[in-house]
Amino acid sequence: MNIRILAVGSELLTPFFQDTDSFYLTRRLNDLGLDVAEKGVVGDEFENLISAIRRSLECADLVFITGGLGPTDDDRTREAVSSVLGRPLELHEDIVRAIEARFLRRGKIMPALNRKQADVIRGAVVLANAEGTAPGQWVEAEGKIIVLLPGPPVELQSICETQVWPRLAAGKKGYLARKTLKTSGLTESEIEELIGGLYPRDPGRRLTVLASPGQIELHVSAFSSASESEALEKAEALALELRRRLGPAVYSDDGADLETAVGRLLAARNETVAVAESCTGGLVSRRLTRVPGSSAYFLEGFVTYSNKAKTTRLGVPAETIESFGAVSPETADAMARGVRRAAVADYGLAVTGIAGPSGGTAAKPVGLVYCAIADAAGVRVERNLFLGDRSRVQDQAAQKVLDMLRRTVEEKAVQ
Repeated sequence: MNIRILAVGSELLTPFFQDTDSFYLTRRLNDLGLDVAEKGVVGDEFENLISAIRRSLECADLVFITGGLGPTDDDRTREAVSSVLGRPLELHEDIVRAIEARFLRRGKIMPALNRKQADVIRGAVVLANAEGTAPGQWVEAEGKIIVLLPGPPVELQSICETQVWPRLAAGKKGYLARKTLKTSGLTESEIEELIGGLYPRDPGRRLTVLASPGQIELHVSAFSSASESEALEKAEALALELRRRLGPAVYSDDGADLETAVGRLLAARNETVAVAESCTGGLVSRRLTRVPGSSAYFLEGFVTYSNKAKTTRLGVPAETIESFGAVSPETADAMARGVRRAAVADYGLAVTGIAGPSGGTAAKPVGLVYCAIADAAGVRVERNLFLGDRSRVQDQAAQKVLDMLRRTVEEKAVQ
């Protein structure tokens, strides 16, 4: 089944609003073994809306249209679908009464504008809205299915859970399984070289690589017309080979983020960590502590932004900073040792660098970051040159030092 999602609303074409309904729809459709081929956003202008609906129906078997079912003049989804299908709108008095009753429960009189929400495309099945005033509509025409849904997430999800998914599940013809592998420490091109030849040739499996700063995700999906277990076996077989080729770069195969993976490792070994941060300003500590149960392994964090703080809080020798600078492997080394000692932790992490946009020199450019980890065996410091603005440099630095911790703990676990 070819499926399209069309979100309606001029506000979704601005930087201030995001179409979150499609995330929910895609996830629940996947649960039913259905894949979405395309998602789109269109404004409220009537002609643009009609064109977008026509394009979707030309290639899709099932089209979800979200939004534009409100009572105002710019809510025109019903009218546009009616025009495209050549089917008139018919006022349902029972819907009018239901909307009136909803207003009365709040001690209000229904405005006349809300009557348009009772307009139903001829032949459509009304999808009752228990959470709002705009009902959805299920329309079948020439072998196609069009599902009109209100934009507010709580309303859309209520209608889908009670009326849309049961309808689709009744005609379910397959199963879809997904696996997500997350990696750190490799670039997209390096991963491409390692997994060459593994891209599935059969239409029943897919492999997608998604890159972001400091992290690459590999999304595996597999379809089976026979059973859920067969789909899962097909997905896991490909995921297993990917993991074998990528080795320690993979930190999660269940979708968990890096801080969660690190937390699991530390908790399993009953080990602790403390963090000293400069250019990341507490981001590493924030990521570690947003994991439930992190108090079992995270002891404390220091944001030693100034040179004085590095000296007084962590015991970094003043002569080290004077001789090598605050952004140097020597200072990162001393910070990691100092925070481990101060917190009496199994591991001490340290980050110091130049996040920008100013402060860089030819010798020490913006993006230069030293990450360090100290444990009973000593200290390891790694030099990094991250690209991007201040926020991206900080994000990549936090990702790098957490990955250093993850790899160190994993190496000990297999010894």
